[in-house]
Amino acid sequence: MIRDIAIVAFPGFQLVDLAALNVFELANRQPGGPRYRLHVLSRQGGPVPSSAGVSVGTVAFDTLDGPPDTMIVFGGDDLDAQPRALLDFLAQAGSRARRTASICSGVFLLAAAGLVEGRSVTTHWNLAAELQRRHPGVRVEPDRIFINDGPYWTSAGMTAGVDLALALVEQDLGSEAAREIARHMVVYYRRSGGQSQFSSPVDLAPRSERIQAALAYARGNLCRPLSLEELADAARLSRRQFSRSFRAETGQTPARAVEQLRVQAARELIETTSQPIEAVARESGFLDPERMRRAFLRAFGHPPQAIKRQARAGRLPT
Repeated sequence: MIRDIAIVAFPGFQLVDLAALNVFELANRQPGGPRYRLHVLSRQGGPVPSSAGVSVGTVAFDTLDGPPDTMIVFGGDDLDAQPRALLDFLAQAGSRARRTASICSGVFLLAAAGLVEGRSVTTHWNLAAELQRRHPGVRVEPDRIFINDGPYWTSAGMTAGVDLALALVEQDLGSEAAREIARHMVVYYRRSGGQSQFSSPVDLAPRSERIQAALAYARGNLCRPLSLEELADAARLSRRQFSRSFRAETGQTPARAVEQLRVQAARELIETTSQPIEAVARESGFLDPERMRRAFLRAFGHPPQAIKRQARAGRLPT
């Protein structure tokens, strides 16, 4: 069966969102393909300029023969300036499609069309508060890569649209096909919907090569105790010089930075592997699961077990 994928563009759409189309293109090259027909639609058809000034060719809404299997709305600029005809089309086609999805700020259009009232959605973290303010009946979860709530799928910004498209293909064709596509695109297979939009809780930018060397050593040896002496040796400084320089350049103590590095590594393992909590604690250097639990509560406000469950479900714990 060939599924129709309707991609809705409008003046000022974000050019990077087009990367999601490559997922379906590569799916068509899988054994048994093609599986998808791609239609890039706009209100009047013809070239539609992106926010970068590069235009993409489109066809008009009324050229689509029947409702699409899947409708995907791009994000972009000037959403308030979009005509009522666009919202009317989204309301009609979105309510009839098997799946309706948005990338980044495209969820504002789905909400304005009345499609996601009472649903859980996500968007770029910088837009989440404004989305919630405008549409209080929508449940906005600001720190998710993507969310699936019934027939509606929404994603964060930029490359998160690729994660969403991979999840849609996985639903249709299975995990092996999605994994092969991700491998071909040289992207993760795949960041779970429950994974944080923020790639790291650690924001360390030391100036000197010696402190940078100590941090690089710590990242590569998290399973070790990593005493102050060991880190100072990696930086080729005395303990006293190292402690003073580290705090001056990063704003925190070496012990606090190491804990953050371990929390980052542990969360990535929890979200991307099936390792038990005890194994994650050992591999990330916490050794004791209880010690890791306390560190997670300080960093995220949730214990590792909750993050593991909700990463699988595609939701942040409430």
